[in-house]
Amino acid sequence: MTPPDSMRIDKWLWCARFYKTRTLAAEEIGKGRVGINGQPAKPAREVRPGDTVTLRQGSVQRTVVVRALSAQRGPAPVAQQLYEETADSLAARAQAQEMRRLAPEPAAALPEGRPTKRDRRHIDRARDWGSRWSASIDD
Repeated sequence: MTPPDSMRIDKWLWCARFYKTRTLAAEEIGKGRVGINGQPAKPAREVRPGDTVTLRQGSVQRTVVVRALSAQRGPAPVAQQLYEETADSLAARAQAQEMRRLAPEPAAALPEGRPTKRDRRHIDRARDWGSRWSASIDD
């Protein structure tokens, strides 16, 4: 079976394992997170070898060049042969990963975090819950 000379972008993204289902790929395309050769794409847009595809997965922006098309979704090593990520995209992803690694822990910014089990026991002992049947203010 010979591979096709063009293919729908949503199907190609699914075959290349960028998205788990074609539906997810079509939703991301509909949200404007995928472009072909610098132009916004629609799910039925045809993609051919040599086209440049830009896509966003979460906070990660990727730019890949389509190398081949596949009629079916295969294993990851085969899927990785369908595209080649650009050097700029690889460098930007590495830099973003390093920035995330060096970023401070979000919980450390809180002056007082969530109470521990021990703190919670002290809070409960400090309040007189025993004489009330409800936590509401009105008696």
